[in-house]
Amino acid sequence: MAFDIAVKRVYEAPGKDDGQRVLVDRIWPRGVAKKDAALALWLKEIAPSDELRKWFGHEPARWAEFQQRYRGELDGNEKAVAQLRALLGDGKVTLLYGAHDEAHNNAVALAGYLRAHA
Repeated sequence: MAFDIAVKRVYEAPGKDDGQRVLVDRIWPRGVAKKDAALALWLKEIAPSDELRKWFGHEPARWAEFQQRYRGELDGNEKAVAQLRALLGDGKVTLLYGAHDEAHNNAVALAGYLRAHA
């Protein structure tokens, strides 16, 4: 079963085709009002640990290692992963993140993990 997953910066306006919007950052994004985020869920429990997030620091050179370490954290975080999978069972989910880097962030890594474990 293939999941319908999109990834988008939380600062972008909600779209009609977003499906359920889920913020997957541990920290609330600066300057975003909760009502404007149009979230179905803020699943901060699925975000990388503070230690991993700080180690990565959005350094592209650390991307492959970050993904590997984050997958390990996700493997041990069955409750949060199951919660997200349940939403995906209901249709499209857009994973939201606050980072500036659109290619190297936890939402992109999480989407890859979910697609690989569909």
